[in-house]
Amino acid sequence: MKKPELLKALMIERDDAIVAAIDFQEHIVPAMHDSEELIETAVKFIKGARALNVPVLVTQQYTKGLGETVGPVKEALGEFTPIEKNTFSALLTDEFRNALEESGRETVILIGIEAHVCVEQTALALLQEGYNVFVISDCIESRHKNDKKMSERRMTHAGAVITTYEAALFEMMEGSKTPGFKEISAIVK
Repeated sequence: MKKPELLKALMIERDDAIVAAIDFQEHIVPAMHDSEELIETAVKFIKGARALNVPVLVTQQYTKGLGETVGPVKEALGEFTPIEKNTFSALLTDEFRNALEESGRETVILIGIEAHVCVEQTALALLQEGYNVFVISDCIESRHKNDKKMSERRMTHAGAVITTYEAALFEMMEGSKTPGFKEISAIVK
């Protein structure tokens, strides 16, 4: 039975999903509110997505000035090639847009920083182009709590679904018989 379109927009379908990890970079991560918890949670989510074979696109904003992707995130990702960007919305970068289109996936799961700048502008641009957008609340952050809070409100009003890393992973798994279940269960403990 085919899922109704509304339900499709509200649930993450693993085979239609791709993760966009936005700007987890050495010189800006330390400035984020609760940066240690952010990285710990993002690493768990990335490991879970990889266990479920969900592809991950990684951006870096002006790498020369803001540095490389932070070590723990790099390690969780394994082999990857970051997409260099100088725009706040990743969708305005041709390499990101092309990689997303080539994936054929219509559900984009956003994690990264800053919530009210690059994450939000990417979310709004994706929604405007008809993508299903999910934002992992415990995997995004800003320097100030209020910026993140207002950003989540704005993205929700625009049509993004805000969720948590654990809810998203279990939603993509659908059940305990799915390959990766044991690995993800160990990750979230």
